[in-house]
Order: sequence, then C-alpha cells, then structure tokens
Amino acid sequence: MAPLETAIEDALLDWPLAPAVKPLQALRGVGLIAAVIFMVEVGDIRRFESPRQLMAYLGLVPSKRSTGDTVRRGGITKTGNARVRRTLAESAWTYRYPARVGKKAYFATRDMPEEVRETAWKAQARLTRRYRALIARGKRSTVAITAVARELAGFMWAIARMEPMEV
Repeated sequence: MAPLETAIEDALLDWPLAPAVKPLQALRGVGLIAAVIFMVEVGDIRRFESPRQLMAYLGLVPSKRSTGDTVRRGGITKTGNARVRRTLAESAWTYRYPARVGKKAYFATRDMPEEVRETAWKAQARLTRRYRALIARGKRSTVAITAVARELAGFMWAIARMEPMEV
C-alpha cells in the first residue's frame, strides 16, 4: 500500500463520514482515494433528498435555455464541484469493459452487506450497458463517460445513504 493510502486510512479512524467510504469501494472504479474525495467534498450525503439534487450540486446536469415553446438543452452545467466531477469521470472510464466480478473485487467485497454488493452489481451492469448504448448511438466517448459519471453519482448516493453516519 502506498504511503498516501496508509495516511488516508489512518485519518479515517476518527472521521464521522468514514463508515460510507468502504462500501463506496464496492463500486467498480471507485478506490480508496476516489471514495474519500467524494465523501470529503460532498459531506453529509443525507442533505440531498434525491440523487438528482446531488447531480445538480456536482454540475452533472444538462444546461437548458428556453424561450416560449422552444427548449434547448446544452452540455453539463459544470457549476458544481470540479474535483468530484473529475474523480467521477476517471472512475467512469472503467465501465467501458464488460460487467463482471473479478477475483480481487470478490474478495474485497465479500464482507460487505448484501444490499451494498447488489447495488454495486446493478451499477456495474447498468453503467456498462449505458456506455455501450451511447457509443452505439454515435456519441463521443467523452460524452458517454460524462453520462456514466452522472449515473455513478446516483449509485454512490444510494450506497452512502445505506451506512449510518455520526454527523
């Protein structure tokens, strides 16, 4: 283990949001550093009543211009937290590959609650399909990854809310 990861794990010992960090790592592409960045930057996940609120906070929702009956949708707003957005995008690149649970992932998640493992598998299957469907429709890979990152934030919201936190 790298010295940085060791230092992060030591800091987690007395952090109130630490209980959500390990379950987040059940998601494909989310390691210790990505899970910690997410929890540090987002804070108490319970303040978001829905995944859509979290996605809007992170700036992962499409912009919209409307006049009268005309509605035009644009790229993502990017008004939220850039560090989390970048981390989610980096994690989303792993969903280019077929959904499977490898030996390393199996042993890392076997002690986690069944609900967390099921949600992580649903995320992996859905986000892999989503990426492939978007690419098949002719979308650029960066656009597809942004869409996958948006949905990944929703799955992270769901898993983080499963764990009781002392905030």
